[in-house]
Amino acid sequence: MLKSAILGTVMLLGLPVSALAADAGKLQLPGDITLAQAEKVVAAAKAKALEQGTLMNIAVVDAGGNLKAFARMDGAFLGSIDISAKKAKTARAFNMSSKELGDLAQPGQPLYGIEATNGGLAIFGGGELIRDKSGTIIGAIGVSGSSVENDMAVSQAGAAGL
Repeated sequence: MLKSAILGTVMLLGLPVSALAADAGKLQLPGDITLAQAEKVVAAAKAKALEQGTLMNIAVVDAGGNLKAFARMDGAFLGSIDISAKKAKTARAFNMSSKELGDLAQPGQPLYGIEATNGGLAIFGGGELIRDKSGTIIGAIGVSGSSVENDMAVSQAGAAGL
């Protein structure tokens, strides 16, 4: 159904289907995480979750903070789906881990109350930046489903998975 809808749109625009595939590389922004990279991050995070015996929701966002890949391990909390995505978006939006932002958002700290901005942020551990080999931020990972310490270990393992 979706394939035929896309094919119909491409044909309506007068473009050959092969043009869509050939131009896909041109649509990738430099400094953005690829799907293959995002899948490696998810796989590394899942491996760490299995190692520690936890069930996690794992979200990977691109350099713009848009969802790129997601996995919900069988049995992982439904409520943690949104939390994992918000942890990833929070890390990317502020170019720091969600824990680092959380430390700055405590009462008496300079960013107290920031979690109420941007449609809601997750300001506790489990969101980490993803960098390429040169150190450029290409996305972020957010993990939720266990203790903050376990979430952090899984998100750090995922970010290191590249």
